[in-house]
Amino acid sequence: MSYGAAAALQAAIYTRLTGAPALAGVSVVDAIPSGGGTGTFVLIGPEDVIDQSDQSGGGAEHRLVVAVISDAAGFAAAKDVAVAVSDALIDAPLVLTRGHLVGLRFLRAKAVRLDEGGARRIDLSFRARIED
Repeated sequence: MSYGAAAALQAAIYTRLTGAPALAGVSVVDAIPSGGGTGTFVLIGPEDVIDQSDQSGGGAEHRLVVAVISDAAGFAAAKDVAVAVSDALIDAPLVLTRGHLVGLRFLRAKAVRLDEGGARRIDLSFRARIED
């Protein structure tokens, strides 16, 4: 397996998140809006891909980050959106245009303050296993 399914995985995640009722009204992007963005939004971020091919066929492990960024006071608003993202993605039946998703699992989360406390960011890390 190669990096070939990366775009298909991102597209499937985008479709899943934009269609999640709990995320209605929340922007889902793959680049921070110009000016840093305002409000609360979801950022489909970086990933690391590791070959997981074996004798049975090709495969890859995608470790990806989906971030919630919010300028709302406190962490509560960002955490509510992060929970909705996590709920939408864990074991989601994503259909890929290339490859087959075996599983999508939550790995960890990290919440930090940005801009001297003016914004919050929660990075949610997931592991996706894709086979040819």
